[in-house]
Amino acid sequence: MSSESSAHSGTPASTLTVELPTDKELVLKVIPMPADCNANGDIFGGWVMAQVDLAGSVVPARYVDGRMATVAVNQFIFKQPVRVGDILSFFSCVTRIGNTSITVQVEVYAERFRSQGRYIKVTEASVTYVAIDDFGKPRKIVAPETPSVRQDTM
Repeated sequence: MSSESSAHSGTPASTLTVELPTDKELVLKVIPMPADCNANGDIFGGWVMAQVDLAGSVVPARYVDGRMATVAVNQFIFKQPVRVGDILSFFSCVTRIGNTSITVQVEVYAERFRSQGRYIKVTEASVTYVAIDDFGKPRKIVAPETPSVRQDTM
């Protein structure tokens, strides 16, 4: 791993190694395959975005109690490239609950193929979902107030 470097700073990847978050829930683990690569040999950003959307929907599903749809990608940051064979771990937590929408923070960590047990943050995102009825119209979310989640009244 020490021979790898950051795509953005030239910093050895071993100095980018981080601890996994304890304030978020592990909601998905996946290994990208060669079919998910772009012409440079890295994983397509769109593939990562699709996985983040899936992972981001896990925790809100507990609050929404029915159908929901992605309404906004508020922020999406690719911090490091994702490679074939990386084991990706997706962590999520709810950051805001509105009347019809719910926002989550998703962080993605990679264990490089040859560096099992060491993690680097590769992506972080904020995604908002809206609860919808059978006709695709927004509907109210009835969710309990918790200390770590802000519930809006708008």
